Amino acid sequence: MNVHPSGLLRDTRGVSAVEFAFVGPILIMLLLGGLQLSYDIWMKAMVNGAVQQAGRDSGLEMAHASQTAIDDEVKEQIHRMLPSAEVSFERKNYQTFSDVNRPEVFIDANKNGIYDNKECFDDENGNSLWDADAGALGQGGARDVVVYRVTVAYDELVPLSRFVGLDPKRRFTAVTTLMNQPFATQADRPVRQICPK
Repeated sequence: MNVHPSGLLRDTRGVSAVEFAFVGPILIMLLLGGLQLSYDIWMKAMVNGAVQQAGRDSGLEMAHASQTAIDDEVKEQIHRMLPSAEVSFERKNYQTFSDVNRPEVFIDANKNGIYDNKECFDDENGNSLWDADAGALGQGGARDVVVYRVTVAYDELVPLSRFVGLDPKRRFTAVTTLMNQPFATQADRPVRQICPK
């Protein structure tokens, strides 16, 4: 049988399979990436809602004795959707909203605008160390401003990151800032000046 080269050029049998071999993996990756992105957005919305509710519940006078129960409720809501998720909690309290993320006051002896280890500072959170964030750990008391932070880490739904050498662990943090109810007079915070030697 003699096949002429011009006949081979006109033969289109099997072209669809070759085209799909080029385009198919890209389409599948886009589809799976969109699925992962949708899942991440849904998870963030669900966790943010749970954290907002937990923050409101934490500010009540009757909730001060049951902060662990509130954290457990948030963890349970997350574990219903992601049983293997790692969940961590942090609460920091401040005297006012303007104190949030404010560094502790220090005497800038060398006028460089940066705290140096030998400069005196006001220990506002009572840990005997200068901190770039003056907040004290915990829920605080009446009228204290609380930053409630929940960090969630979970494995990807679709393990695409491994193909490009990235960490397959997804992480995000949900934060809410609220003021505790005025169920009592706000306690004064003793400020002690510390001068390291």
